[in-house]
Amino acid sequence: MLKPERVFPRNAICETEIVSPSWSRAKLTEAWRSRAISVKAISFASIGLVNTVVDYSVFFSARVALEQTTEVPALAATLSISRDTVIFIAANMTAWLVAVTGSYVMNSSVTFAVESGRKLRWRAYAAFVVSGIAGLIANTAMLVFGVNALLLPIWIAKAVAILASFIANFSLSHFVVFRVRHDSPPETYRGIPVPGIG
Repeated sequence: MLKPERVFPRNAICETEIVSPSWSRAKLTEAWRSRAISVKAISFASIGLVNTVVDYSVFFSARVALEQTTEVPALAATLSISRDTVIFIAANMTAWLVAVTGSYVMNSSVTFAVESGRKLRWRAYAAFVVSGIAGLIANTAMLVFGVNALLLPIWIAKAVAILASFIANFSLSHFVVFRVRHDSPPETYRGIPVPGIG
């Protein structure tokens, strides 16, 4: 914890201590670096809302397109599952792939900007996609379970599925993909760490 440098005497009227600008800048930098998980979760959730709209839109568009194709009955017969289940799974995987790409770009730039340096990297994207597979599995399992076992309307089952994937995705993103790495010093501008400058 940083201690303020006393550069001026206490103000006798209001009993406050005046601190130097360098201490304030260091304190602000420390606060920026150690953002609470809750702030990140809120940012992740906000980006998740945008991705939810993308996910729903792509899911229902893909579902309509797949219902028009003649290839689905053959695949359903091969897998011994219903045609509707094959359509749900295929549409869900398509929606997930589009949404996970948008999520990586936005979370690298906003939620985990300090950890990623606001730089998009193929390796980090691959790790994000691999960790997102747990979210995809949770999402798809909840969708199929909600529709087939709980007999929920598809739009409610999809909402529950998105909540399940949020929990899995945030946990893995925070603790695995975008964890703070101490192997390289942060880039600075006038002594203040600033992600993305270099």
